[in-house]
Amino acid sequence: MILGFTIVLIGAAVLAGLLCVVLGLAGRRPADVSILSLVVVEVLVLAQIVIALIAPAVGNRPTGNPAEFWVYLITAAIIPPLAVLWALTDRGRWSTVVLGVGALAVAVMAYRMHQIWTVQLA
Repeated sequence: MILGFTIVLIGAAVLAGLLCVVLGLAGRRPADVSILSLVVVEVLVLAQIVIALIAPAVGNRPTGNPAEFWVYLITAAIIPPLAVLWALTDRGRWSTVVLGVGALAVAVMAYRMHQIWTVQLA
């Protein structure tokens, strides 16, 4: 993982999560802004998949368990589409909150992926 990209991913996911949670608690139903914020998070997660595929080939190998890293990454890639599907199916104010919780979950998972990639003790 690249630290700068990880910071961008976490920042975007936190912003999207907070935006959606606030909009949902304010009674707003899923709309373009809330759904597109999750689309941005998903695009960044997909870019992280590409980075994770290329990084070991150029000498940036994970220090932790690669299988654990990939389980986190694949799960983080699945969460935003499922949250959007929920929001498009339910269309209630709580589905906007679900979008926010999904984005915040991706932020936490990205932080953990960075730990697995870089900060392992012997």
